[in-house]
Amino acid sequence: MTTTPDDPTPPPTPALPGRPPVVDLATWQRARDELLVREKAHTREGDAIAAARRRLPMVEFDGTVEVVGPDGPVPFLDLFQGRDELVVYKHMWYDGAPHQGQCEGCTTTAWHLKDAVYLNARGVSFAVLTSGQADEVAAYVAFMGYTQPWYSVRDVAPPVGGDMGHLTAFLRDGDRAFLTYSTTGRGNERVNGSMGLLDMTPYGRGEAWEDKPEDWPEGLAACWSWRSDADGKPTWGPTSRPVPQWTRPDATPVDTLGRRGHHH
Repeated sequence: MTTTPDDPTPPPTPALPGRPPVVDLATWQRARDELLVREKAHTREGDAIAAARRRLPMVEFDGTVEVVGPDGPVPFLDLFQGRDELVVYKHMWYDGAPHQGQCEGCTTTAWHLKDAVYLNARGVSFAVLTSGQADEVAAYVAFMGYTQPWYSVRDVAPPVGGDMGHLTAFLRDGDRAFLTYSTTGRGNERVNGSMGLLDMTPYGRGEAWEDKPEDWPEGLAACWSWRSDADGKPTWGPTSRPVPQWTRPDATPVDTLGRRGHHH
């Protein structure tokens, strides 16, 4: 049977194989409203977790410990820039590696925090700490065009130094400094707004671990979002580099990551 202009309603569009059904707007809205109930519950649970986070005990440490910035050693307390709160990202580092060999996940995280003006307006300072040598770090920061302050914490003890790849919060009370919170792994995703937007799209992040409809495009490993070649194709091949680097001058294809060992 065919549909003529006189038919009041066309036949339903068949579902694509292995994909969600195609429906009218009213049916979609009902399904969307059902999901919204779960989303609101998720939001409220997130609020409750944030409330518990604010009640975590604190660890006091020596805020006069020195870190190395672009102008040389400074006490850690200087990173607060006169404010009471500080958030840092601890950036992994591969000694001696060229720019394209530096950590792809850390590059992505730092790129999403290029401007801390809103944090500053709320009384929170931001800085990047890294275990890299100060001179190597300075060249990388200049290449990437980062404007947030970077500091080397090479050989500095925790909680200022220590393991990298963490988002960490600190509190200052006069000349006293306290560790209040730290997270790593997927906990760092709260910085990466691009991941949140990808989660809203039909195909999601396109990563292999995602639960997706049958016959939906297959995902790849984390390089799908963290590294690409000069044409923007996701790859972990010899000409790949962290995605944000391709917007920088002189970001030409390369044939090696230049990594000589595990990151610090």
